[in-house]
Amino acid sequence: MAVYAIGDVQGCYDELIKMLDRIQFDPAADQIWLAGDLVNRGPNSVDVLRLAKQLGDSCVPVLGNHDLHLLANAAGVVEFQHHMDTIESVLKAPDCDELVGWLRQQRLFYHDPVLNFSMVHAGLPPEWSISEALSYAAEVEAIIKSDNWRDFFEHMYGNKPKRWSTELTGWDRLRFITNCFTRLRYCHEDGRLALKFKGAPENKPLHQKPWFEMPNRASADDRIVFGHWSTLGVGQYGNVFSLDSGAVWGETLTAVRIDREPYEWVTIQADPEGLPFAKNKQQGVPKRWL
Repeated sequence: MAVYAIGDVQGCYDELIKMLDRIQFDPAADQIWLAGDLVNRGPNSVDVLRLAKQLGDSCVPVLGNHDLHLLANAAGVVEFQHHMDTIESVLKAPDCDELVGWLRQQRLFYHDPVLNFSMVHAGLPPEWSISEALSYAAEVEAIIKSDNWRDFFEHMYGNKPKRWSTELTGWDRLRFITNCFTRLRYCHEDGRLALKFKGAPENKPLHQKPWFEMPNRASADDRIVFGHWSTLGVGQYGNVFSLDSGAVWGETLTAVRIDREPYEWVTIQADPEGLPFAKNKQQGVPKRWL
């Protein structure tokens, strides 16, 4: 069985299909992991969700910040809409309720004990081990799956609290956990989350570090694939594997085969003409920089 982890798809259905063709994916024998942000900013989020749902156990996704943003909109939390959102294809689809229901059942963090690999959309704070991450993810997953899921999205948005404590409770606790799994790139050197800066490490603010470079990180010996961070660049950084190569911006979609070594990296060039925010037509620069 081949297992490929694939970076942020973000509604780039055509690129995902090309990737599955390139890796000769056989859903009867193989498995793909999707590192979050299945939807938004790209042109065809609804078909990405339909495909992932149809693939059943041969597709293992985790939730990213854009996936949670879709669920928030489905829950009626609309004050945080963005002018670049392209989730209407899902919200207006005849099978919207079915797709939203399926998305609500997905994980925030995944660990395969046989492969000894984990997957998260964004990152882990330095205090958490893999077993703790699984436990904390389960807390948020439980409420998203519950009848009270809309209440969660009313309280999800925000950057605080910035520091982990096992004594955190209520919405503050759930928001911190969610921000780690779906938004984290950097931490302050004292361990607080630093959620504002999104750029490359060479341009980072003073006294901040990428989450995977934090000293004494509890998960430092564990292999983790993640997405979310197209400005970081694709590649292996110690035991972590960065997969977001900016397909939605007209760059590439990336996969890495993780069931054997040496690891096999595969890229698919995105078609900028089919992507609404791939580039500024006048200036020729990626929209993400504007």
